[in-house]
Amino acid sequence: MNTVFSAFIATLVTIPLLGYLAVFIISKQITKKHRRSVHIALDVSTFLFILSVHFLIIVIWDQSYLWMILLSLLVTAVIFVIIHWRVKQEISLRVMFKGFWRFNFLLYFTVYVILIIIGLVQRVTAVVFIP
Repeated sequence: MNTVFSAFIATLVTIPLLGYLAVFIISKQITKKHRRSVHIALDVSTFLFILSVHFLIIVIWDQSYLWMILLSLLVTAVIFVIIHWRVKQEISLRVMFKGFWRFNFLLYFTVYVILIIIGLVQRVTAVVFIP
């Protein structure tokens, strides 16, 4: 049972779109609301995309840049707080955090796609140019 659970988690981290789809289907069955289910799936899969970006970087460049990922999360949060304060003159943590987290979904989804393309190009060129 432990092996099945760890294989499931590894699959979700490796392919976060499956995690998004699984959370969407489950939340759609529970809430019966499409829009709310999409938001729940986005919120959960953001964490999966951050993890998958970390592991893709390790696979592609053999180095961990987790400190850079955490630093980018922190800098993004600070920027969101400053922008929210300038626009609203008051900080609503719930609204600010939702915007921050959804922005991170877009950011890390984009980075994930770029890293997948970089990894594929690297592997194909490595196979083609082997003497």
